Amino acid sequence: MTSIVLADVSKWYGQVLGVANVTLTVAPGITGLLGPNGAGKTTLMKLIAGLLRPSRGRAAIGDAAPWSDLAARRRLGYCPEHEGLYEELTGLEFVVAMAELAGLPRARARERAEAALVRLGLADAMNRRLGGYSKGMRQRAKLAQALAHEPDVLLLDEPLTGCDPIARESLIEEIRGLGAAGKTVLVSSHVLYEVEALTHDIVVMFRGRVLAEGDIYRLRELIDEHPHRVHVECDRPRALAEALVGEDHVTRVAFEDGAIEIETRVPDRLYDAIPAAALARGVKIGALTSPDNNLQSVFEYLTEKK
Repeated sequence: MTSIVLADVSKWYGQVLGVANVTLTVAPGITGLLGPNGAGKTTLMKLIAGLLRPSRGRAAIGDAAPWSDLAARRRLGYCPEHEGLYEELTGLEFVVAMAELAGLPRARARERAEAALVRLGLADAMNRRLGGYSKGMRQRAKLAQALAHEPDVLLLDEPLTGCDPIARESLIEEIRGLGAAGKTVLVSSHVLYEVEALTHDIVVMFRGRVLAEGDIYRLRELIDEHPHRVHVECDRPRALAEALVGEDHVTRVAFEDGAIEIETRVPDRLYDAIPAAALARGVKIGALTSPDNNLQSVFEYLTEKK
């Protein structure tokens, strides 16, 4: 069981700051690295992979720093965002070459490469040139080369970009399986629902800094001072509103067609109050949802504060 450990890591390019003072531990399982384009996600992944040397601090896989330790680099698989594939190679040739670079002997590399390509749905295309692959097939080939040498740690930089819905769902299931198997998987994305489909454990980056980290619901607790909305569909919205409007934590009640939206600064109290009020007033609730209890709202609130 291997963790990613970052201790006060910074990276700058002349006067440009790429990553600033990041201290972070990524445990086995899936962790989402969330942030807009330019937030520093790719720079952070390259520092972890040993492709960049920190200007300050230390990036390690367990106790070893990939920048200086070949054995540590061979313990990780990296699926980059960029499209720099060797287009004259077949999918199989590409994955075999990358597995050999990761330290596998040729025969074992070919065996593992074939298995990885089959696993990712490229059995019929493995002997075709990469230049003829679709965007989704390229993504799967990149993931296959990251998996072929069976690393402990996987760095997946925007792995779902350009995939059609079927390929996207297939890759999501594959990545979930890696986390369930005990791998340490760091997945970056600027697409909020992609991260939410993979994991509740997230790290939010913005302008090279980590704004917040942890379970999505614990992060919600960090911003409880921000009004939290709950949407309730019911048969008697006015009766429910009358029962809740006097609660000291309720700041606003708005009526919609067959529903009400309640705003509170203490979500836990509201979630307890709604069923109690409905039971007391004989109100039948059809649905209860919150537009704020998701990554989109957490991310927007955290970044707007900066």
